[in-house]
Parts: sequence; structure tokens; C-alpha cells
Amino acid sequence: MYVKDNDAPLLIDVSRLVWRRWSGTRATGIDRICLAWLEYYAPRAQAVIVHRRGKTILPEGTSRKLFDLLLRPERSKRDMLKFRLDMIRLGLGHGTSLQDRLSGRGRIWLNAGHTGLDVPGLAEWCRRRELRPVYLVHDLIPITHPHFCRDGEEDRHKHRIRTMLATAAGIVANSEDTLRCYENYAREAGAKLSPRIVAWPGTHELAQARPEVLAVPSFVVLGTIEGRKNHKLLLSVWQDLVAEAKRGNGPKKTPRLVIFGRRGWQADDVFALLDHHDFAGHVVEVGPQSDAQLARELRGARALLFPSFVEGFGMPMVEALAASVPVIASDIPVFREVGQGVPDLLPASDPRAWRDAILEYAREGSETRARQKARMTQFRAPTWADHFAGIDKLIADLAK
Repeated sequence: MYVKDNDAPLLIDVSRLVWRRWSGTRATGIDRICLAWLEYYAPRAQAVIVHRRGKTILPEGTSRKLFDLLLRPERSKRDMLKFRLDMIRLGLGHGTSLQDRLSGRGRIWLNAGHTGLDVPGLAEWCRRRELRPVYLVHDLIPITHPHFCRDGEEDRHKHRIRTMLATAAGIVANSEDTLRCYENYAREAGAKLSPRIVAWPGTHELAQARPEVLAVPSFVVLGTIEGRKNHKLLLSVWQDLVAEAKRGNGPKKTPRLVIFGRRGWQADDVFALLDHHDFAGHVVEVGPQSDAQLARELRGARALLFPSFVEGFGMPMVEALAASVPVIASDIPVFREVGQGVPDLLPASDPRAWRDAILEYAREGSETRARQKARMTQFRAPTWADHFAGIDKLIADLAK
């Protein structure tokens, strides 16, 4: 049940969800978190939309209709077109009719998406509309590692983080590592820090599916193909394995690498290899796929490979471990944190170490893989219940 108009105790940002649904973009980890926040807080919240053409707190009646649209499953392009039509009927098409007339009245504005935080004048709008933002910080990668991001993203993300520092009533970080990065940036900027917590996102259960049965050992890498994800390292390993197989001196069965995810940025060398190098069928790029197809491949894989140079959290790692799928990942702070000592962690710039690990995991009766499977009994997948318990406590503390 939804509360009466302008009486909802909370406000929740839906800017990213609206934009992604309007464009028909397949959901990423951040989108899943935004949806989880919406599902949990919608019964006691009104919607906020921030767009380059306007900013608004929607009336409760419109909020309820919009929440229903956003929580409706999307399975096809037809669903995307229906969403657009329904948005136009609500008077929200293209962000052209955002009437800025309601006050926040000092209420908490929950913002999990980052979208619009670089819109000019947002900090002043928060003050004028009496909003008390609680932001989820996903990462500071465009600031700490700008060479892995699109041109201009460093400046845009600095604007977002500065908006957070200037307006936040509270901060939720998705990992201890992200919180350290945020605090370091705040100290360097001479900014005052608001109350903050770490709340690992909950784990989305891997779809139930019969494992893909293959004649050769298979490995999966999951995520947008971009520079920081380090697909190049894996492709260099498979180049060597395929070359050895052609010479007749490789392993008895050359492993298979399945690449899930859309093509992104700062990875032209990877795209060139995928488009022009002959991997003899041992590397398969499948693009973004359904959860069911991912589940089939992952459940039948010898391991999920995760060689990123930097991450804010690492949702694929957590989801794989929760499904008892081994993980070989790069040795970076956030993976040591969320992996809880279970995955095998390797230097992100050591192809030889990765090759050795992949061949070991590909081997039937691999003792190394068996040891990781044994360690999984100690793994505790983060839950949405714990995630929201932490945020609810923060909200309650801010209300005192």
C-alpha cells in the first residue's frame, strides 16, 4: 500500500531507472541495486527525477504509477516501447514536463544511481527544496583511474562526488575499499564528511538452469568489455594456448573462454583481437545474454575469471561464489574484502600466473580447484536484509 500524496516519509531517486528503461539498455549491477532499493522503499516513498531538462519531486499518485512501471518486468523491445508510451501518458516523456513545485520538507532523498548528480545547480536545488540526500557511492574509478574511462568522465565524476560532499546527509558505500577512496578524496578536497556506513549489496541468486555440458573445460568472464576489466590478459593467454594447440604441444583439451557482456570503451585492442584473431573457436564472445543463458554457462564452468585492475565491489564474484562456482580473480583490495579468502587471487599483470591457474583448473581432479570448493563452505553471501538493515539504521540515526 502506498501512502497519501506528499505524506511519504521518504523520497527515492528513479532517474537512472527511467533513463535505462527508456533506452532499452540491459540491466547492469548498478541497475539491479537501484531496483532493489525501489522494491524495498517504494511503499513509503515518493519519486524524484533529475534530468538535464528539469528536476522534480513527483506527487504520490504519479509516483505510484511510475514505480509500478519501473518494477514491471521487461523482456523485449515491445516492453520498452510500451514503457515509453506509458511515460508519455504520465506526462514524463523525454523529461520535458518535470514540474518543480513540491517541497522535500526536510525528508531523506535516497539516491542509489549517481545519475544527474553532475547536473548544474543540483546542490542549490537540494537546499531550495529542503532535501536531505543519502547517496550510495559505487566507486571513484573515473577519478582514481581516469585512463580506464570515457573522455570527460573524470570531470563529470568529480562533479558528482563534490555534489555528494556538499549536500549529503549520509553516505552508503558498497565496500570498505570504496569508502576509503571516498574519505581520501574528501580529505584532499578539505570537505566535511557526513555520517557514513558500508553496506555490501545483496546477492542476486543465479538462475536455476541445467549446466552447459561441453567436451572441453570452459571458463566464463562477465562484464562490460572495457579497459579496466583486463580482457586483454585473458586473450593473450588464449592466443598462446591456441598457438600451442596448432603446433601440437598444448594441453590435451584446449579450454574454452566464453565472454559475456556488451562492448564498452578503452578496449580497442581487445575488440581488434576479437574481430580479427583466429581463436579456432576456443574464445566465444556472446554479448549481453539472459540470466538463464549466463546461469547455464556459469554452472558448467571450471571457474569465473575476473582479472580487473580496479572495481568498486565485484558483484559477479559474489554471485558466482554464492552458487558454488569457483573464481580466479585479480589480487586487488576489494576482492580480498568481498571474496572472504575464498577465490584464488593473482596479479592482474601476470599472464603466466593466469595461464598456469587456468590450466590447473581445467584439469580433471584439480586439487587447487577442490581446495577452493572446500573454502566455499565458509563464504557468507551478502544479503539484502543486512544491506537494508544498515541503511534503515542510518536513516533512523539521521532522524534523531
